[in-house]
Amino acid sequence: MRALDTDILARFLVDDPDDPEAAAQRPAAITAVSARSFVPVTVVLELEWVLRGFYEVPSKNVARVMRALAGIEHITLEDRDAVLTAAEALEKGLDFADALNLARSARAAAFCTFDRRLARRARALRLEPRVELLT
Repeated sequence: MRALDTDILARFLVDDPDDPEAAAQRPAAITAVSARSFVPVTVVLELEWVLRGFYEVPSKNVARVMRALAGIEHITLEDRDAVLTAAEALEKGLDFADALNLARSARAAAFCTFDRRLARRARALRLEPRVELLT
């Protein structure tokens, strides 16, 4: 089993005809993703940022991509359940990184933050652990 990085997944997922380097790398990315692989949660986090920030993929589509990635049988996705929870929260308006951090903190009694927006949205969505706003 080999671990995949963000660039491999981005090349696999996005067919960018305006980028000759990406087009040249895409076949190798498809081959890599076709093999038994491991995807670290940090790569998932970066992938979301690349899809949303660079390729301007809408949040609902990013959430679908995360679910599809988690559903590929031969890919081991680190902390798969947290990624799926974060994808669901993303669809409901929470930032993916915030949602992933929250989901990966499930054993904690509370998730502390100074981020008012995160606290408000997490409360509205009734996410666990509870978000504690520090002032």
